[in-house]
Amino acid sequence: MNTNQSELAELVNPSETPDAAIAMIDAEGTVVGWTQAAEQLVGFSAGEVVGRPAAHVLPSAEDALRATALAEQCRAQGGWSGTMTVRHRGGHTLTLTLRVSLLWGGSESLRWLVSVTDIGALSSGAMNGSLRESLLTHAPIGIVVRDLQLRCTWVNDAMELHDGIPHDRRFGRRLKDSLPGFEAEALEVVMRQVLESGTTMVHEYRAWPPTDRPREHVFSASFFCLQDADGKPLGVCSLSVDVTGNRRARERLAILSEASTRIGSTLDVMQTGQELADLTVPLLADHAIVDLVESVPFGLDPSGQFGTANGRPPALRRAGVATIDLGVLELPWVREEVVHVHQASPFAGVLRTGRSHLEPVLNTQASPWVHHDPVRAQKVRDSGVHSLMVVPIRARRCVLGLALFGRSEEQTPFQEDDLLLAEELVTRAALSLDNALQYARERTAALTLQRDLLPHHVRGGAAVEVASRYVPADMDHGVGGDWFDVIGLSGARVALVVGDVVGHGIHAAATMGRLRTALHTLADLDLPPDELLAHLDDTVQRLNEENEADADDPDQVPAAVGATCLYAVYDPVTRRCTMARAGHPPPAIIDPQGRVTFPDLPAGAPLGLGLGVLAFDSVELELPEGSVLAFYTDGLVESRDNDLDVGMRRLGAALAQSGRSLEDLCSEAIETLPARTHSDDVTLLLARTRALQPARVASWDLPNESAAVRTARHLAARQLSAWEMEPLIATVELIVSELVTNAIRYGGGPVRLRLIQHQVLTCEVSDAGTSHPRPRHPRTLDENGRGLFLVAQLSRRWGSRSVSDGKVVWSDQDLPSTAAIA
Repeated sequence: MNTNQSELAELVNPSETPDAAIAMIDAEGTVVGWTQAAEQLVGFSAGEVVGRPAAHVLPSAEDALRATALAEQCRAQGGWSGTMTVRHRGGHTLTLTLRVSLLWGGSESLRWLVSVTDIGALSSGAMNGSLRESLLTHAPIGIVVRDLQLRCTWVNDAMELHDGIPHDRRFGRRLKDSLPGFEAEALEVVMRQVLESGTTMVHEYRAWPPTDRPREHVFSASFFCLQDADGKPLGVCSLSVDVTGNRRARERLAILSEASTRIGSTLDVMQTGQELADLTVPLLADHAIVDLVESVPFGLDPSGQFGTANGRPPALRRAGVATIDLGVLELPWVREEVVHVHQASPFAGVLRTGRSHLEPVLNTQASPWVHHDPVRAQKVRDSGVHSLMVVPIRARRCVLGLALFGRSEEQTPFQEDDLLLAEELVTRAALSLDNALQYARERTAALTLQRDLLPHHVRGGAAVEVASRYVPADMDHGVGGDWFDVIGLSGARVALVVGDVVGHGIHAAATMGRLRTALHTLADLDLPPDELLAHLDDTVQRLNEENEADADDPDQVPAAVGATCLYAVYDPVTRRCTMARAGHPPPAIIDPQGRVTFPDLPAGAPLGLGLGVLAFDSVELELPEGSVLAFYTDGLVESRDNDLDVGMRRLGAALAQSGRSLEDLCSEAIETLPARTHSDDVTLLLARTRALQPARVASWDLPNESAAVRTARHLAARQLSAWEMEPLIATVELIVSELVTNAIRYGGGPVRLRLIQHQVLTCEVSDAGTSHPRPRHPRTLDENGRGLFLVAQLSRRWGSRSVSDGKVVWSDQDLPSTAAIA
């Protein structure tokens, strides 16, 4: 090569290399076939090259000599690949990476196929990525040249490795003589199109190499049109490469990608098991079963040891079942049923060792478990399952269950790469199951705490008839902090409460318990609703201050405690109800005719803002006997799809049914919830009002003078005789005497005595004073201070409460069995 020629040489830019640049050369080195892509690459047409020595495209005599030596090397080694300089028709030279392949013809004749191996540079229409990659890594490439009638004329040795067909059975035959009909027909259609158009085409097909039967392999073939000296089609050349591994890798990646979105969509362990089964059929198996250790669906960790003391496998619960044909696989257990594993079965071995079991050819005749479980073995035989994989579901060194995969319709048995894929899928499912299990444990603990803290039985006494419902949030959102209460107050009155702590989980449930306890204490003080909510607001503020003080990380903002609450007090004597709310939805009131109203009750601020008593206002309503009060949390009326007003109207419609029992109304209201899972707790408290008959209440106004004490005793004794409560007369006379004396001495203003007969006998003395009595233990020599101490000793309960015009001091007595009920 001279200097000028050297300066003209250029390394071909891969992006400029045309596709399918191929030349076919006979044993003497003469070009006998050419492609349009080769013409585009070096500029020589088929007429200028075909029939001439291949050295015609070499730039110098030196390169021609090198080509001769190369030909000898090709004969000795059966081919060659490397870099060579060729001459372009325009005068410059090109440096190309070539591959020379040996082809055999009939009678042991040979030819050479020269192709550009910079396949990564070929245009996307030439070959797919799998074929490019295989060529660049020198994978065996099968080459076949066919004539215009698509009969095989030339073939290389690698082709036999692809489909197992020897040379002598291939020459002179068409493709359909060696491949299944539908594959041959499709490929021959492609080859005819290549001959007619002269363009390169790519097609994938399947074959079964003899070294790997019966698993099918996938091949990618590129077809090129070879031209003679006149530029007319001479035949079609195919280059094929085994892309089974690449295809399987793509399929595995696709399945794993699918798994990331389809497994673990919820925190329900049973649903996660079903999602694993659904994903693998039919992508990996014809049948899939997921069984979890029986304790797992209940949020409990499986035992770290195998079975019980007698070594038996743990019971399993079927979490997922998927099959291509329900009629094929008749299972002895359905989803959610308990499954018992035989000790000699491979399933028990997987549970014991935590290692997968692969049985490419399932033996249902001689395995040890077959004799111990003949019914199940026969069902497996009838189903046609011939290949089995059993994969343990493991998390944190515990076996949570088993995943079983079987094939019946797909004749190819499971292989090691199938097991690897199954283990990867099960591992991903195990992570979701473990997360769900941990959450289930927390949810179970929170739900247990919540239900233990809520009242198990609510009673309204003489004031109201009550019924309630509590429905925890779904698994994805966790138990919240809803609560309700019915608290008996003095004078036959009752407090009705419903509240909602912000957040979910154990923290919310524990906070609910603290607030409920605080509210009970405040209710015992007989505070008006607005004052009670103000004190409860202070309690929430203190909880937030404690959280800030107890925070371990000063940079981490502690979770703030917040809550809403509705508090109402109903008096069956006056039929008046006083209520106030702190950011909570208003109650519904249903009159005896079924008309529903939501009273205009000031909303108030949520608890924890520290706005004081001014943030809450009480409203007093007079209710007809038989009215229904509905207290609820926002989970019953609010959803993502509908606002609060829509939910309140839906609730009102469910409750507007006069004559129905409260239990039926509760069920009706809960059934109005959307069918989908709910993200918040649902709490409902219904109270139907009662009214005490006038005959069960007696009251007297007394003058503020000492003589009134004797009169009060006489009036109380006479009323108790009328009620047939003579056993209580002596005790009540003492209590009345002390309470009226204190009212005259310390209270001031008019004094009023009232007796109320309900579940107990209540004695009330009211005055205009605002100072509440406090009992004390008198010393031995003290002459005074024994009155209230005596009242406390004689009473079932006693206390005092504020009223608008002063205070009331009250005392309760158990009713005697002889009492007449008015």
